[in-house]
Amino acid sequence: MDRTLKIYIGILVLILAAIVVINIYSPKPVDWTPTYDTKDKNPMGLYVFDQEMPELLEGAKIKKLNETAYEYFNSKYNADTLVSNYTVKGTFLSVSESPYIDKQSLDELFYFASRGNTIFLSMKTFPQELLDSLKLDYRSDFVFSDSVYNWTANPKMGKKKYNLIEGMGNNYFSKIDTLTTTVLGYQGTVDKPKVNFIKVPYKGGNFYLHTQPAAFTNFHLLKSDHSEYAAQVLSYTPRRDEVFWYVKNQNGDIISSSMLRYILSQPALRSGWFLFLCGMIIFMIFNAKRRQRVVPIIKPLTNTTIDFAKTIGNLYFQEGDHDNIIEKKIIYFLEKIRQDYLLDTTQLDDNFIKKLQQKSGKEIGAIQRVVYLINQHRKNHYTSVESDLLEINTAIEKIIN
Repeated sequence: MDRTLKIYIGILVLILAAIVVINIYSPKPVDWTPTYDTKDKNPMGLYVFDQEMPELLEGAKIKKLNETAYEYFNSKYNADTLVSNYTVKGTFLSVSESPYIDKQSLDELFYFASRGNTIFLSMKTFPQELLDSLKLDYRSDFVFSDSVYNWTANPKMGKKKYNLIEGMGNNYFSKIDTLTTTVLGYQGTVDKPKVNFIKVPYKGGNFYLHTQPAAFTNFHLLKSDHSEYAAQVLSYTPRRDEVFWYVKNQNGDIISSSMLRYILSQPALRSGWFLFLCGMIIFMIFNAKRRQRVVPIIKPLTNTTIDFAKTIGNLYFQEGDHDNIIEKKIIYFLEKIRQDYLLDTTQLDDNFIKKLQQKSGKEIGAIQRVVYLINQHRKNHYTSVESDLLEINTAIEKIIN
């Protein structure tokens, strides 16, 4: 290993060490992504909510669903009894940024509610089919976040208003069926409250719809008195029954199948890995350039076929054997015709002349001339002279050139 290569490697090692040290001691930026992941300890995760669920829903049996509502409740439906019903009873609970509920599951939830059960959904947006079925309108208004408050409508829970800002949305129910829907909570300002929490009866059960799921995230459950608001909202959940908490795609179980998943998941290791790859590429480029051999110039082999043909031709010409040369020219000409135009050269007659003219596009007179000379040569019994060779050679070249 030469001295220059050692210097390159030393520089790369120092840069790698510097990046690792900087990543270890530099403050990590706060990730405010609203994951609603039960294993996520970032501000917008549900780790604290997951740990505090037994206390927030005291007396209720909590079951996490890692399958869709349709997959779970459909398997619990007993159609063999006199009065068909579910073998389980309770509350379906979902807290998420957006609706992860497919159409089949939504239909199953409607049927589950019709059997005297409860559906509790805290989302920033709701499936349009759900809003249409419950005769609700939904909209969003821009307001200054510092002036937005959230509070419950029941005076027995107190009149305190909670200034929840981080991660909160401006969505609310703009139209409800006042004959059947009960308003349970508001958001906005005191003089312009907007409905954000309602109870909608559906046949034998109830739908509880809440538009501020961020109230249940780590940030708000750990900040001052914000957990009181979350407890007030959840207090409407029946305690006597089982709670089916829908956590599919929110439990952190989606893991990359890549062999480098751990390295790529850590910022310091990821930077080191990419730096290593770049260094190896640079090393190979410089190393290959220094070690590449000089490519020798290899002269191509000389084509001696033409020279050989000229030599043989001169030999025949010097010997004065014109008949032999004419015969070989005729053989060469007819072989060329067979290969290029796929014509039968057995009979050199008018039919042959016509076909050759059609395929080659040569003048009919030139073709007739060469055919005539070939036939004459084959009929004559006298020795050809130099002029005969020149004449037939000129006629042949007009056709094949």
